[in-house]
Amino acid sequence: MSVTDTAKGVTGEDEVVDLCRDLIRIDTSNYGDHSGPGERKAAEYVAEKLAEVGLEPQIFESHKGRASTVARIEGEDPSRPALLIHGHTDVVPANAADWTHHPFSGEIADGCVWGRGAVDMKDMDAMTLAVVRDRMRSGRKPPRDVVLAFLADEEAGGTYGAKHLVHKHPELFEGVTEAIGEVGGFSFTVNEKLRLYLVETAEKGMHWMRLTVDGTAGHGSMTNDDNAITELSEAVARLGRHTWPVRVTKTVRAFLDELSDALGTELDPENMEETLPKLGGIARMIGTTLRNSAAPTMLGAGYKVNVIPGQATAHVDGRFLPGYEEEFLADLDRILGPRVRREDVHADKALETDFDGRLVDAMQLALGAEDPIARAVPYMLSGGTDAKSFDDLGIRCFGFAPLKLPPELDFAGMFHGVDERVPVDGLKFGVRVLDRFLDAS
Repeated sequence: MSVTDTAKGVTGEDEVVDLCRDLIRIDTSNYGDHSGPGERKAAEYVAEKLAEVGLEPQIFESHKGRASTVARIEGEDPSRPALLIHGHTDVVPANAADWTHHPFSGEIADGCVWGRGAVDMKDMDAMTLAVVRDRMRSGRKPPRDVVLAFLADEEAGGTYGAKHLVHKHPELFEGVTEAIGEVGGFSFTVNEKLRLYLVETAEKGMHWMRLTVDGTAGHGSMTNDDNAITELSEAVARLGRHTWPVRVTKTVRAFLDELSDALGTELDPENMEETLPKLGGIARMIGTTLRNSAAPTMLGAGYKVNVIPGQATAHVDGRFLPGYEEEFLADLDRILGPRVRREDVHADKALETDFDGRLVDAMQLALGAEDPIARAVPYMLSGGTDAKSFDDLGIRCFGFAPLKLPPELDFAGMFHGVDERVPVDGLKFGVRVLDRFLDAS
């Protein structure tokens, strides 16, 4: 498609579905190392789509095949601080045998685009491309400069994507003060008169850890009171069954206040058992933002059935609330006990910003124009995003990838899940909202 398509009346809504399908068909599975296909092909696809409408994208390859694409759009008032729109092009792996439709087919069925990355987050990549291409074809500049970043490696912490660009090429983001990215702006229908759109203003920090216990190696038939597997297993069981105390951050408090108003009932964060079931699929996303968490995810030990190994290891996905990292680590050590040695495999900070300012007003304005019963509310993401890297540059980050969703869709279950899919109407809604948002921001 070329700039001349303006004359044919091609709009962002017209092409967003095909853009999303094309991106899904590019396998960018990230296995946490360099064994996957990488993001180079996706980076080149994005660059081509941007260049077609007159932009000058740059591709940055931090490691063979691990590539990101960045471009800047000149705004009407270049003296204003710039806005960053970022998305990642890598996805978590998928086993095709488990899926209804092949995860890299981009098939359309039941009103949805199916495939790995449909909501995490090639939908937002496609919506961004669609809006930008439409505006460039029609000559509509945004009010201020906009930096576009389509990034590698988010699913493994961003080392070869956002972190690489922030630390090696910070000039790309010169003048940027605010950003929008993934896992925000999606809808939760309360009733026929109110639909909440959850905007991410905070996210948990992370400690991905390796736990190690050293013991005494020996013959499996012998009595051994210093069995590393036994010691580690008991520690991991204590950790996996631990109930972490409720800690209500300002973002969660604001969300609960909004939800209390919407539901017409006061919510007690210490007693959410009655409330969470009312939230449907998003309950899993909200429930875990009330506490720190540590989920055992991997175990490893031994090499022969009749040999007691001298060492056992486990991996844990630890997440802490903003302001509670020290408490989290102290509790962790207490639960694990003195025999367990822990080390970080990957660690990153928690984030939290206020839900106010012109950018937030622009979100509400854009949502309300397309959905009269919309109300934007802040919430905390239990996971992490590339916003952590951009925060290093002093950029204020929000999760805002707008989607109007059918109430019955288990949106939270789409992330890293089987049969990931995004509604076609949701993609087109997102294009309209993002276009309005740019004008108002």
